[in-house]
Parts: sequence; structure tokens; C-alpha cells
Amino acid sequence: MSRQNMEPETRPYVPWTLMNDFLTDAFAGYGVPLEDAAICADVLLESDRRGIESHGCNRFKPIYIDRIKAGIQKPATDILTLRETAATAVLDAQDGMGMVASYRAMEMAITKARQCGVSFVTVRNSTHYGIAGYWSSMATKAGMIGINGTNARPSIAPTFGVENMLGTNPLTIGFPTDEDFPFMLDCATSIIQRGRIEYYARTGQPTPAGTVIGSDGNAKTDSIQILKDLNAGQAALTPLGGSGEDLGGYKGYGYATAVEILSAALQAGSFLHGLSGIGADGNLQPYHLGHFFIVVDPQAFMGLDSFRKTAGDILRTLRASKKAPGQERIYTAGEKEYLTWLERKDLGVPIGDSVQKEVLYVRDELGLPYRFPFE
Repeated sequence: MSRQNMEPETRPYVPWTLMNDFLTDAFAGYGVPLEDAAICADVLLESDRRGIESHGCNRFKPIYIDRIKAGIQKPATDILTLRETAATAVLDAQDGMGMVASYRAMEMAITKARQCGVSFVTVRNSTHYGIAGYWSSMATKAGMIGINGTNARPSIAPTFGVENMLGTNPLTIGFPTDEDFPFMLDCATSIIQRGRIEYYARTGQPTPAGTVIGSDGNAKTDSIQILKDLNAGQAALTPLGGSGEDLGGYKGYGYATAVEILSAALQAGSFLHGLSGIGADGNLQPYHLGHFFIVVDPQAFMGLDSFRKTAGDILRTLRASKKAPGQERIYTAGEKEYLTWLERKDLGVPIGDSVQKEVLYVRDELGLPYRFPFE
């Protein structure tokens, strides 16, 4: 729940509406249907609204556009329903846009939870679905509890290992509250995620020691080299708690494994090195990711108002507890992201040099009629 950039902002801001329109038209320019393109743009910008820039505009070109152009991700998402009951469903995204498949899955899960009290929808053969908190937020906006997760290309080494086996596999939980923002726990099961390392590489920053280990078991901090080594299997992320057991690294390893199983086993999907994006011939191939979405309707228990108040009381009590020396404030999950939105909502999305170049490249390649404040 930490904000990506805590230093004074020096990057130029782009108005939210302008950036949204550009991203939508850009996705559409590469073949994403317009309605789906609007979903993709909103998911990316939601990351930047919350200050989670590792999953925002930073990833627009390299994660989505480049993969569409490489032929390993389909711009049009043709979703198949493989199995369905009143409270469950298994969907096949057929290598389409993971954000679009996830939007449809979460819509289905919310509808089913409204009818049954709880629901569980899974997606197979999908692609990167953006910020995990977006999907749980769909549930909290509907007055429901949202839980979701996804597997990903291998990044995390198991405890006592050095081979990248598990994805960063977020387990994301959102609760509606009686406050201005929901409780939203959205974090990877590694100490650091690939997107953050990509951000460090773009901005010329080292990766903190202890978050990545080499095949020799030693810490690695060169962000650009780490990204190369991760792809080559010569580096791995450490799970929450770090390597070994002294600080509870086995807990992060266990949670990452649980998300891997939930993301693959219920829908008979791919897992571990099957998600590398590299085929047996060494060529790029679709990632075939799996996602799961759980929704609980508090109205089926003691009612939404009761749940919202109790949740709010718990969070307020936590924030009012005794602070450590020198600390001014205690936060609860989702609060810092809400505060970032309050800071940015009238300013726009900050765009750094590397993303500026990508935006201009895409605009010019597609011949889109946009001009930006940083030009």
C-alpha cells in the first residue's frame, strides 16, 4: 500500500481525460474493439490514480502493445464459457486481453453473488490483467467483498531455492467500509514485483538489496541486469519475508503457491514454467495465465450497513493506536492510494521521459491527432 513516488513531483502532468482518450484510441488502433479499449485504458490509469506506477502507463507499450504486435496476445477477446453453475463459472480468454476477460469475469461474479450470496469465477488462457486491485474495487463499489488473484511468468524462488518458479502472484482483498475509501490490500507475494524493477530500470534506480537473488544465492541490485537475468533464469525474486525461514520467507512462498494453485487447478490451466511465454523452440508464445475472482455479498450475512460500519470501526481503531516514536500517522490498506488520488485528481497523470517517448512513438505510428503538455 505504499506509493510509488514519495519525492516532490518534477514530471509533467497530462490531464486524465486526455490520457484516457489517447490510450483508448491507441489500443483501438492496434485492433482492440473500442469498448474493450476503454476498459484497458481505465485499468491502466487506475494504477496511476493510486500511485502504483509499476502497473500504469509505464506498462502500456511494453506489456500490452508490444505483445499484440508480437502476435502472442490477441487484441480482440473472444471469451468462452466452459462450465457454469448458479455460483461458479470457468471462462476461457483464448489469449485475448486479460483486462477485458477479467472485467467480464468480475461482472459475472458480482451478479452471481447477488443471487447466491457468494460466487467464484475462474479464467484460463488469459494475459496480464493489470492492477489486481481494480477487480476487487469493482466488488467494493457494488457493496461487496472482492478477492482475486492471478499467476504470472516465473519470478519467485521457493524457500531454500534460487530458481524462479512462481509468479509474483498477488492475493488481493477489498472490503467496503463506511469511509470515503474501501480497505484494499493489493500486493504481490514477493517482496518486490517485476513491474517495480522495470520502474527502477526506467528511472535509473537500483533494486533494494535482499529482494532479488542470483543463481549463486547472492543479492542482486542492478535493475537493468536483473530484468535480463530473470528472463534468463539467472535471478529470482525472494518471497515475502525474504530468502530462508528466519524472517518468515516460507509464508510468502506458501501464499504464492496457494495463488498458483487457485489460478490453475480449478480451470485446468497452465502453471509455473508453463507460463514463461517461451515455447520449446525458444520462440515467444502466449502466456496462458489464470485468474480467479471471489465475491461475497454482505447482505447475505448481517447486511451491508452492518458490515461497512464494523469494517470502518476496525480500521479507525487501528489508525488511532499508539504510534512508534517519530511516526506521525498509522495507515490502513488502501488509504495511501486514496490520498494519492486526492493529490492527483486535479493535476493529471505524471509522465516521465521514457513513457513520453513511448507515447509519442505510438501516436506517430498510428497517426493519432494528439498533442501533450510535455512536447
